Amino acid sequence: MSIDLASLPEDVETLHALIGDLVRERDSARAEAEAEIARLRGILKTLQRMQFGRRSERLDPDQLQLGLEDVAADLAELEEVANSRPGNPRSPSDRAGPRLSLPDHLPRDERVADVDAEVCPCCGGLLYLIGEMVSEMLDHVPAQLRVVRIRRPKYGCRTCGTIHQAPAPERPIAKGLATPALLSHVLIGKYCNHLPLFRQSQIFARQGVTLNRSTLANWVAGAAWWLAPIRDRIADHVMSGERVFADDTVLPVLDPGRGRTRTGRLWVYARDDRPWGGNDPPAVLYTYSPDRRAERPAAHLERFSGILQGEREPWPQWGRVSPANGYPGFEPLAARRDVDLAACWAHARRKFWEVHQAIGSPIAQEVLRRIAALYAIEAEIRGRSAAGRQAVRNARSRPIIDDLKPWLDLQLPRLPQRSGLAEAIRYALARWPALCRFLDDGRIDLDTNTVERAVRPVTLGRKNALFAGSDGGADRWATITTLITTAKLNNVEPQAWITDVLQRMAEGHPISRVDDLLPWNWQHSSN
Repeated sequence: MSIDLASLPEDVETLHALIGDLVRERDSARAEAEAEIARLRGILKTLQRMQFGRRSERLDPDQLQLGLEDVAADLAELEEVANSRPGNPRSPSDRAGPRLSLPDHLPRDERVADVDAEVCPCCGGLLYLIGEMVSEMLDHVPAQLRVVRIRRPKYGCRTCGTIHQAPAPERPIAKGLATPALLSHVLIGKYCNHLPLFRQSQIFARQGVTLNRSTLANWVAGAAWWLAPIRDRIADHVMSGERVFADDTVLPVLDPGRGRTRTGRLWVYARDDRPWGGNDPPAVLYTYSPDRRAERPAAHLERFSGILQGEREPWPQWGRVSPANGYPGFEPLAARRDVDLAACWAHARRKFWEVHQAIGSPIAQEVLRRIAALYAIEAEIRGRSAAGRQAVRNARSRPIIDDLKPWLDLQLPRLPQRSGLAEAIRYALARWPALCRFLDDGRIDLDTNTVERAVRPVTLGRKNALFAGSDGGADRWATITTLITTAKLNNVEPQAWITDVLQRMAEGHPISRVDDLLPWNWQHSSN
């Protein structure tokens, strides 16, 4: 209802009627808003069930995030409407909330909003400064392409007739147009922001620059060649660790001869000593292979000695392990005396969780309760020394484990052997020695979430790119992703680092000093 405040009726009864109409209109709008809020909250619960419910009900995580963003915005807007007062409408942007703290390293563009007068408009007295209020907003400067023009004057000597000219700066791509900064931008776009090259080509075209996909592909290949020594040194660092996480994921590779893709594998090895107080920097190594034969991980880990922690370690000491429950490729490693295999409690827990969600099994619920107690202990000791972690585990975690196995042994014969609960118990018992290995070594974590997090970027990139174009492309994928993920783990901005590394290597950085360019040793050349 629109009201002209300048022409309000003077009759009290008419004013009462007008106010009553306003109240009813407000209540009606609020009721509609509350109904819409209830509907959106129902959508949120549905989306949450799609993420955390049974596997058949789950929605793709990326699709879920897209849905949550829009629903959350709608919900915030409707709550604002429902809580606004009549006659004092506010936009959603006016909501009170915690003020964002902007980082100090960002450049500041100072702007002064000053009064126009030098004297008081009320009394004519002189104005003098008594203070100021400062507020900040976050701005965005769009990316800009520019041309770097290199001029090399020539100088001639009249005495001897010689000509002198400075040598041309080295280019990372021979006779190429791309500077190290542009190469880094393309690499980060493809392997970190998951923008395939054809999309990047379209973005450049909108800025008036034609860069064909084949040109961008040549740049990626050239940059990967320069960065290969860095990747090799990261591989040496990972394999020299005392404890390494291992996992693998599918990477489809185009097979032109058959007109379809074939299934390659991207093996992921992560080193992170921070949970047990280690001082060595974290790193992740990605390695591509065209198949999943057991000789692949054996070759990757040929120089490794220590603790290997992963999901698919089969220990058939109890019963029979089905192919779905164990990857046999790690069996040769189990026979090596210099490698100890440790399993993941998160994967064992997941099977009991699925059973509990499906049928509400009290046995599965009890297992989940005991595993939760283990995780609560781990949360308390994260970051302590290996010896300190082991001491706490001996005192508090070992009794839980010692009680759990005989209890599972007792429950298993009572269950239908083809049931999901029986399968979950067999899965845990088949890996029991490896699941319990964390009790005897404080360096071992309870799960393999470290390497699981390293697999997620590959999944996003695979979804957008669909496949690698060749085995060489898949190997470049592994190389660049190794660098990007390792940089992020060490709190180094990947694009700035790769730009500087490419610049230095093109200028002739000694290969004997390549360790200076590793993320944890790197200092920007401008420093």
